[in-house]
Formats: sequence, structure tokens, C-alpha cells
Amino acid sequence: METETETEAARGQAQEGAGESAPVPAQEIFITVSDALEYLFCPRFIFFERCLMIPEHQEKRYKVLKGRELHEVREKVNRDYVRKKLNCTKKEISVYLTSHKYHFKGEVDEVLFLEDGTAAPLDYKYAEFKNTIYKTHKFQAALYGILIMEHFGVDVKRGFVCYTRSNNYVAEIDFRQKDYEKAKEIVREILMIIQRGYFPDGTKQKARCVDCTYRNICL
Repeated sequence: METETETEAARGQAQEGAGESAPVPAQEIFITVSDALEYLFCPRFIFFERCLMIPEHQEKRYKVLKGRELHEVREKVNRDYVRKKLNCTKKEISVYLTSHKYHFKGEVDEVLFLEDGTAAPLDYKYAEFKNTIYKTHKFQAALYGILIMEHFGVDVKRGFVCYTRSNNYVAEIDFRQKDYEKAKEIVREILMIIQRGYFPDGTKQKARCVDCTYRNICL
């Protein structure tokens, strides 16, 4: 799972001829799945990071540090269990995928290919499972599902999240078409903030503002 936002630019080059230059194509913007997580936490993160270019300094946050540590060792965790429990026939690890159709990209912890001919993303979380799938986890998985479908050309009907602080409990997420549509809508809204540079409404859950990196500059 990523921890930094990224932008890819496709720039045209001027062509000489008849004393005139060809027009330069507009900049092509890509967002990351991590951008989507930050948008779901608070849309203003996108404005501060991608429009004003003010870094969040996630390296100072304990959970982020633990998350990075987890991702460094996840390849050693629970592989046989996952393969047997989820009817996995093969898997690919740390798969970096880009959707040119929807203009986003991300690194999937594991892409599982299942016995029924479908595929599924598996993401590791340094968190406890509390009998519910958080919105951020659900749409992160849905975005990974879109990337997998576009890249591998297979159906993705579910996703899995491994909660390492609950004894590596694996929760299953069943995807519906409306989940994919909502995930695409999130991407479109983030792109709109970046392209237009407007200041979006902040989160309605004000408890999130208490330890926010941007609390001193956010109106």
C-alpha cells in the first residue's frame, strides 16, 4: 500500500515546420489509490498535497511507520493459509498497476487468482478487525479491483483484507457494480480538485481534525 502521492505527466514537444510550433497537449494527470484514501479521510488533503504541494509528513505518524514495516515483512506472513483458505491457485505479489482509462494507479499487495476463474486483491492492514469493513478499506479494494480487471482481463467479484493485529484475520468484501461506480466517482472528484484547484469542503467528522497535519492552515 502506498504512502506517497504521485503525478505522471505526458508532455508534447514542439514540432518545427513552416515557422510555427504544434500545440502542446494538455497535461495528463494520474492519481494514486493513496490519494483516494486521503480524500475519503478528508477531501482537503488533496487540495493541500496536490494543489499547494504541502507534504503531509506521514513519516512522523506511528501507524504509517508500522504500516511500512508491515509491508516490508508481509511476504513472509500467512501465505499458505491464504492460498488454502481462499481457494487461490496462484498469486502475484506487490503488483504495480495503472489505469489509463480512469487515470489512477496503485500497488496491490497481492493479486490472487482463484479456482472459479476470477481474481481478487488482497491487502494487508496494520489494524484490528472490529466486525466491520471501513469505507476506506472497501473502496481501496474496489479501486484495486478495477486495476486488476483492466490489466489482467478477468472478473473481480470480491476483495480480501488481512488484519494483522487480529491474528491475521482475513475479511472478504463482495463487490457490486455500484461499488465500482462509486470508486470511479471518487477518482473523478479528486481529479476535479487537482485540475480546477478549488478548495473542497472538509470532513464532517471533526474528531479527525485534532491531530491533522494541516489543522493550523485549514480554515
